[in-house]
Amino acid sequence: MPITALFIDLGGVLLTNGWDRHSRELAAQTFGLDRKEMDERHHLTFDTYEAGKLSLEQYLHRVVFYEKRDFSEQEFRDFMFAQSKGFPEMIELIRTLKAQYKLKIAVVNNEGRELNERRIQSFQLDSFVDLFISSCIVHVRKPDEDIYRIALDIAHVAPEHVAYLDDRQMFVQVAEALGIHGIHHTDYKSTCAKLAALGLNLQERRT
Repeated sequence: MPITALFIDLGGVLLTNGWDRHSRELAAQTFGLDRKEMDERHHLTFDTYEAGKLSLEQYLHRVVFYEKRDFSEQEFRDFMFAQSKGFPEMIELIRTLKAQYKLKIAVVNNEGRELNERRIQSFQLDSFVDLFISSCIVHVRKPDEDIYRIALDIAHVAPEHVAYLDDRQMFVQVAEALGIHGIHHTDYKSTCAKLAALGLNLQERRT
């Protein structure tokens, strides 16, 4: 069965993670926060933010601004947004495969709305991604199988025609249980080889 669509995670594949423990540790150091307290509050509420049931303002008021600080919420937001970096080689790979094989590209990711929107804009992801199936929009988070079913329905594609890239092996395995071709992304070279094994070879152009 030919692959006609790529489902791709965002953090860890095309970009760095939006707000992971390394970023939070750096934030705690930068702003003089109690890292343990911040992490505990983060873990209690971040899933709700990613599911689109909290705004970033509400998340920050629960995790950081539950008491008076000597820095502004905007300063902290700017710091959060600045942590995102792109993986140009991976972005170019997906752009090239899309053009070469006329693929439908869908991002399937767990991310809060404000972070998601900023990252899409900053890295111009909408210039080559057709669909964003983000947890903040569909209100379902990976590893819930429903987020993959929603992606399949919106993309109007059968699972056997989809390759899914994610840096978390469990999420790949969940997708595979639905009949999707899973690729556990660890680095550019091995992902290219796994895509080529599915017929998406950068060296072979369709006529």
